[in-house]
Amino acid sequence: MEHIAALLLVIGCSNTMADCRELQVPVSVFETADQCVAERPFAMGDVQGQAEHIVAKCLTVDPALEDDYDQVVWKVGPDGSLDASLEISNIVVASNTARPEKDYLSQQ
Repeated sequence: MEHIAALLLVIGCSNTMADCRELQVPVSVFETADQCVAERPFAMGDVQGQAEHIVAKCLTVDPALEDDYDQVVWKVGPDGSLDASLEISNIVVASNTARPEKDYLSQQ
């Protein structure tokens, strides 16, 4: 059985970046992250014309959890930035954005 190391997510958006949707590409899972990164420009070329703006990102897959992932959560910002993560039952396990620190020890 092959293990998946990366998932290629390709999103197409309107000119205003307000209306976005996932675009299907011929190959979206890869055995290595490097293979995903190498394929990304070709995949974006394959869907050229399906949307005014196209953004893509390779998401790292933890091989120990690959069968447990049940959601790909994503959001495209007005500047075209793609924030995406793989989740298991609403628990974030891989994300490409930093989370703000919380100060649980603050005194009042």
